[in-house]
Amino acid sequence: MTDLPFGFNGPSDPGDEGDDDEARRRREQGGSQDPFGFFTGAGGDAAGFDAAQLGQMLSQFGQMLSGMGGSMASGQQGGAVDYKLAARTAHTTIAGNPVLTEEQTQAVTESVRLAELWLDGATALPTGVTVTEVWTAGQWVDHTIDTWKRLCDPVAERMGSMWVEAMPEEMRQFAGPMMGMLTSMSGAAYGTQLGQALGQLAREVLTSTDIGLPLGKVGTAALLPTAITEFGEGLELPRAEVMLFFAAREAAHHRLFHHVPWLASGLFDAVETYARGISIDISAIEEAARGLDPSALTDPSALQDLLGGGVFQPQETPAQRQALERLELLLALVEGWVETVVRTALGDRIPAAEALVETLRRRRAGGGPAEQTFATLVGLELRPRRLREAAALWSQITEAVGSERRDRVWDHPDLLPGAEDLDNPAGFVDRLLDDGTSDLDDPIGSIEKLMREQGESGSGDGDVDSGDDAPDTDDPQ
Repeated sequence: MTDLPFGFNGPSDPGDEGDDDEARRRREQGGSQDPFGFFTGAGGDAAGFDAAQLGQMLSQFGQMLSGMGGSMASGQQGGAVDYKLAARTAHTTIAGNPVLTEEQTQAVTESVRLAELWLDGATALPTGVTVTEVWTAGQWVDHTIDTWKRLCDPVAERMGSMWVEAMPEEMRQFAGPMMGMLTSMSGAAYGTQLGQALGQLAREVLTSTDIGLPLGKVGTAALLPTAITEFGEGLELPRAEVMLFFAAREAAHHRLFHHVPWLASGLFDAVETYARGISIDISAIEEAARGLDPSALTDPSALQDLLGGGVFQPQETPAQRQALERLELLLALVEGWVETVVRTALGDRIPAAEALVETLRRRRAGGGPAEQTFATLVGLELRPRRLREAAALWSQITEAVGSERRDRVWDHPDLLPGAEDLDNPAGFVDRLLDDGTSDLDDPIGSIEKLMREQGESGSGDGDVDSGDDAPDTDDPQ
């Protein structure tokens, strides 16, 4: 976990000192510095100055103050995250929101229809798509913001409350009058950061399930044709094949999430479990509190120094690591299954499929924009680290038992492969092939068989002890 969520900063960036050296060098060369801290070149030119970026920054800052001021003026205490502000900031961050053409809409619709037809022969799970839509980056923000609430609320609420809970009673008394204001400020700050991150992600995301989670509505297959076109640039692959590949991935995800009802909740629960485990080092707070003048808490700058000094930096717990491992395993299994099914469905029909699979693998393994954004938003890396092993496991299962029995592995979370099975896929396949049947075919029968075996083992011991008297128990006389 390299990124701290919602602006809880660690030690200062070493690059800050380098920036001071650069400023000093420019001044020595005769360059000037404008009043707002943007350096100009030696000849007074505005080298490196981006007026558009400055305007965007000021606009976002104004939105944050406006949202905070509205909450305070209404007298209502906002939530842990100001999601209205987040949505506005995200739309501001998205530079240009092109209008989708009828040609793009038709291409997406036809691609999903054809992909569904081919997927029927690759998986026993029926279609999970009821509606096909095309989204712009802005529409992606609007359609997924409710899901981001579920993902971000547990983390934001915990981060916003844990440092207050850990405060010594004396500090709470002095800080009490400021709590309402701090809540509004933190909600606005979180909303701004969320909006900036979503705006960045919206320019990169390709489908509604691109990060491995069902962010959109159930049954709605959504593709972002503008982003898909940009993704395909430079790959020297036919645009139609690239679109069909992502349509197949989107449709496969929806089949899995629709027909495995526990899966989506299992992924979200892992995130919530991680959030609930967020904690801070109380001893560090107590150490920082020693010698601190409580009246300094009324000074916003002093409070900022306290919050930004790393004292309230969250500590990862064993429960969080376990939740993270569970989440990463589930993500790897989902992405591995989708990759296997899409490969089977496309087969030789789409020559570019293999190249696209490998490109996506490298993108996810290296931590693409989706993974980086999620790390900023939720505080953990949403990365299927063992995607390659999971895909190999699903491929071996398919070859050994076929797609129908492979897909029945999803019937219950306890039937899924574990992390150790990714290391030894043959062992998991052997268990499926044991005695020509498997627990997946008749789980109740397997339990009854186990009970009979245990009963026979117990009766056998009794026979040894009872000797020749055992048969007489059935004698009616």
